[in-house]
This record gives sequence, structure tokens and C-alpha cells, in this order.
Amino acid sequence: MRRGYIRVSGKKQNIGRQLKGLEGRCDRLQVERLSAKTVAKRPVFKKMIETLQPGDVLVIWDLDRAFRSAEDAIVHERLLRERGVKIEVLNDAIDTSTAQGNRDFQTRAVGAEFERRIISERTLEGLKVARRAGSKFGRPPKMTKRKTLNAMRALEAETHNIKELGERYGVAPWTITRAINRLEQATC
Repeated sequence: MRRGYIRVSGKKQNIGRQLKGLEGRCDRLQVERLSAKTVAKRPVFKKMIETLQPGDVLVIWDLDRAFRSAEDAIVHERLLRERGVKIEVLNDAIDTSTAQGNRDFQTRAVGAEFERRIISERTLEGLKVARRAGSKFGRPPKMTKRKTLNAMRALEAETHNIKELGERYGVAPWTITRAINRLEQATC
């Protein structure tokens, strides 16, 4: 049986490219919408791997959709081969049932891991440059500096308690406490 596996990292990501590549080439397709580094944390893939039988073929479009590291790919390929299961990577025309296909699989696995690491390093470098230039990332704080100062004054004057201030600003009391602590640390 030819079992196709499609994975995207998020629920909103499109599976179209992989689906188009695997359509008509598999007896069954499994789709997983999850970003996880290990097979153990990808339940659809883990179950599929466990249920593959001798003579079955695991069909994937790209190597990095099934395996997150070279070691992960090589270990799973060996374990599957020992069980009589081969892997086909359609986008790279790799078939692990041959010695050359096995070599190509391992070479591509190392190359894919290298690509991921390069992208990660470049992304981190870009974020560092952007931070040095003053860019802010993430969601803006719920409590602005002005709101935090007003809350501090109200607490010092004892005109409002923390719960009342939370209701006034539409936030949880601990959000106000954290904002005050951040502001105090920044002024130290």
C-alpha cells in the first residue's frame, strides 16, 4: 500500500502544493497540521509509521515535511527499511529501495537540515538588527506607560484598589501589577 503523508505547520497553511504532488500516487493520504520537531509529538505521523506493513511505501512530497532533522530522517528510514517499508520523496525523485536512492535520501536529509539552520540563523540575525534599530516585536502591552503611571498614582493615593483599576482599564489585576513592576525596573 502507498501511504501519503502531508504536513503543514499551522491550521491556516495551504496543503495544495503537497496534495497536488501526491494526488493519484497514493492509496491513502494522511494530513497533519502541526509544527513539531519530533515524531513523538506528531500523532498522525507517529501512528502512520507504526501501522506501515512490509511492502508498504511511505510517500512524501518534500523530505522536510516528514522529518525535521537529518538524524531523524536517517534513523526512521533505517527502521522502516528493516521492516520492509520504503520511502519515496517525490519532489526529489528519491526511492529508498535502491542503494543510490538511499544515498540520495541521506544526502538530501543533511542538505534540508542545513537549509533550515541557515534560514534560522539569518532570521535571528535579522531580528537582532531590527531590535538594534528600535523595532518592537509581539503584541503591544495592554497597559501603556500613561495608564500605568495613572494606576500607580491611584494606588498611592488609595482612591482605587487594584481590582477596581483592572475593571477600569479592562485588564486583569495582575496585568497592572506586572506593568507597574516593569516601569519601576526600567526607572531603576
